[in-house]
Order: sequence, then C-alpha cells, then structure tokens
Amino acid sequence: MHDARFERLTRGLGLAGLLPFLGALAAAWLAPPFWQVLAIQAFLAYGAVILSFLGGVHWGLALGGGVAAAVRHRRLAVAVLPSLVAWPALLIDARLGAGCLAAGFLALRAYEAGPGASGLPGHYRRLRTLLTLVVVAAHLLLLLRLMRLA
Repeated sequence: MHDARFERLTRGLGLAGLLPFLGALAAAWLAPPFWQVLAIQAFLAYGAVILSFLGGVHWGLALGGGVAAAVRHRRLAVAVLPSLVAWPALLIDARLGAGCLAAGFLALRAYEAGPGASGLPGHYRRLRTLLTLVVVAAHLLLLLRLMRLA
C-alpha cells in the first residue's frame, strides 16, 4: 500500500528526472556550437540510461512474484528489451538513435498500459504516461534540431 507522501515523492523524483532531458535539449538549441554537440550526446546518453532503468523496473517486478509464471517470464523478457534498444542507439547516427529511443519509450509505455500493467500502481502508471509524453516530445524536438544542423 502506498500513502500520499510516497506518491508525492514518486511524482517529484519522476518530474526531477525530466530536468536533464530539458536542460540538454535547451543547450542543443541555444548553446554555442561546441556545447550543442556535447548537449546532444548528453541527451542521448541520458535517454539510454533512463530507458534501461525503466526496463529494470520490470525485472524487479518479475523477481517479486505475485503473478502467474507466464506473466513473470514475459516481464523478464520485456525487461531486457529497453537496454537492447538503448545501447545501440548510442552507437548509430544521432537522428536514428533519437528516433530509436523515442520508439523504445513509447513501446515500453504501451506494454505497461496493457499486459505489463500487472503489479504497477495506478499512480505510477499515470506518472509514466505524463513522463513518457514529455520525454518523447523532447526527443522529437531534438530530432528537429538535428535536422536543422544537417
């Protein structure tokens, strides 16, 4: 059971997790050229870290049990996919990498909205929807910036 303080803490930490995305995105648009390149790299690296972290949430839920074995097995398989999307996204062209990361965030959220919802508290699912929308919008704005630099 989660109390209101726990939910506020979860929301606050989740929203704070947007700051590196937004700061790097702003720098990608506004900083001097050298710093723009660094900001783009930082944005993509942070996106890869966060996408992998979100996979870890499902790994932890699978280990916790409380659901049918088939659900736990599927959750374990899904848990490793974000890392398998995130890591190569860092090694390819930044535009393609940003697109892959955005797709990874959307795909994981879609899974969580369906069969992956088991074991996820309602407040977490709502927060993940909000955070995913902001993160994907930030990736799209980064893609726009990358297209203007090309």
